[in-house]
Amino acid sequence: MSIQEQIKQFLSASAFGVVGASSNRQKFGNRVLRCYLQDGRQAIPVNPNEAEIEGVACVKGVEELPAEVKSISMITPPSVTEQIVPRAIAHGIENIWMQPGAESPAAVALCREKGVNVIADGSCLLVVVGFHDH
Repeated sequence: MSIQEQIKQFLSASAFGVVGASSNRQKFGNRVLRCYLQDGRQAIPVNPNEAEIEGVACVKGVEELPAEVKSISMITPPSVTEQIVPRAIAHGIENIWMQPGAESPAAVALCREKGVNVIADGSCLLVVVGFHDH
């Protein structure tokens, strides 16, 4: 699959998890969440320390994401990415987009081994979808 096909498959999900969502509007974890919402997509923030972000209720971990969430964006340090990816795969996540800086070679290898569509080539959701910060 080309990267364009991988992105199309990722974006075809009916709902998205945002792992590393942040209430700080300056952080990428907040911008990615707002990007989905601005684009009219259902997005669920994953943050163990927040009740809600941008008016959307948070879940504490990937295991709490509803079944319709098949795609997740990772905005986490690589060490955290490595811990969460196996749990996401076990939960039935089919598409994982590691935002620039979240990539982990071990997590990417695990995704490929398990047949998960992984985007970790430096592509940024904010650029692909077209985020406008306002």
